Order: sequence, then C-alpha cells, then structure tokens
Amino acid sequence: MLDYVKGKIEELTPTDIVVDCNGIGFHAQISLQTYSALEHASETKLYLHHVLREDEELFYGFSNKDERELFRLLISVSGVGVGTARVMLSSLSCDEVRDAIISENVNRIKGVKGIGLKTAQRLVLELKDKVVKGEGTAVGNALFTAPNDSVSEEAIAALVMLGFTKANVNKVVQAILKEQPTASVETIIKLSLKKL
Repeated sequence: MLDYVKGKIEELTPTDIVVDCNGIGFHAQISLQTYSALEHASETKLYLHHVLREDEELFYGFSNKDERELFRLLISVSGVGVGTARVMLSSLSCDEVRDAIISENVNRIKGVKGIGLKTAQRLVLELKDKVVKGEGTAVGNALFTAPNDSVSEEAIAALVMLGFTKANVNKVVQAILKEQPTASVETIIKLSLKKL
C-alpha cells in the first residue's frame, strides 16, 4: 500500500492535485487545508489514503500525517464517507474538528455541508473518547495527558472549579507542559490564567 508520494506538483486545484514522481503522475483528491498548505509550493510530500471500490480506485492526499489520521478517524464512523470527511476537513481545521468533538459542539459539526444532526451526534458519541486519547493524530499520543499526569490533573481540576471549560483548560495546560514539562501545579495554574 502506498503511504506517500514525493515529487513535483504538476496540477493543483482546491479539490485535486497531480504529483509527478519520476515521470508518473499521481492524482489525488484533497481538502482545502491541503490546498492552502501547498498553494505556493512547487514540490510536495503528499500523504495518501487509498480507497478501492468495485468500480474505481481513488487516492486522497494530505499535506501532513495529522490531517490524514483525522480523516481516517472520521471515516471510521458509520454514515461518514470519504466525501463527507473531506468536506469537513475543508470547512474546519484539524484542531477545530477535534475541539468541536471534545466540547460536544454538535451545532458546529452540523454546520458542515452534508452533515445532519444525527451524524453530528454520532461523531461526538463515537469519537470523543478516541480524540481525547490521541487517536486521529499523527503522533498517537493522548492530546491531554502530560508527562506528569497527577500535576496536570490537579491543575486542570482547579481551573475547571474556577469556572473554565474543561476543553479549553486541557488545551492550555497541554501547551504549557510542552514548553515546561516539569512545571509545578501553581506555575501551570498561573500561566493558564494568563492564557484563558
């Protein structure tokens, strides 16, 4: 199975790309996220998702592994096909999709063309725990776990008690711990209050 193709961009539109790899043109369908990332590039390393059907063979291309993994997670939900997932990733960034799922923002998901209320609810129901655990990300690490779990949990609990939403708190605490992995609970809370 093909994982990626690297080469010169021969054609690029908001929906499709053709990459020339040693004289062979690979055609893939893309999202607007990928289009924006490659718009001014002349070469690319395009990560692929292969779809083989009875009557056709398709490639979906992504400018990074993160978007591809989220795409794969989205299509794992019953009722969400490759077309819907691509529209979703064209309408929202990867972080916006994850935030909407974690915060159970059904209206935001429903705002994507082709996604109705039931599908939006199913996405939240089936993917919330997976997204929190880090599935659908290129790294595969949990989004909201820190090297020192007890410190991060204590800081998160304190900030939630102060009235901040857990989704926002998790995001901020994770960002702080990336910069300062050994930060104390007090430091995390002080820095978080500045960012929230």
